Amino acid sequence: MTTPAPLYRLVSTELLKTLMRRTGTGAPVSVRTLARKAGLPHGTVGNLLTGVQTAVSEESAHKIAGVIGVDLLVLFVPMQRADANRSSPHTLSAVTA
Repeated sequence: MTTPAPLYRLVSTELLKTLMRRTGTGAPVSVRTLARKAGLPHGTVGNLLTGVQTAVSEESAHKIAGVIGVDLLVLFVPMQRADANRSSPHTLSAVTA
């Protein structure tokens, strides 16, 4: 049985918007440019910004953070770690499944 790739939850859509306005280089980056440089569909970045999508694969999270010029954990939280702190029985069964 293979373990699915870990997912990373976006910390905040507002934080992503802010960091896109001023990346690590000081220059802004558009949705399409961020997506192109990260090698992702622009819909993925757009969906993160609107909250339609809240998580991406570990690889995608690394790519987005890298293009913006911040550490991964500034923008994303590993879902297993975040979910382990909740007391919901649904979350716990999802983690152990």
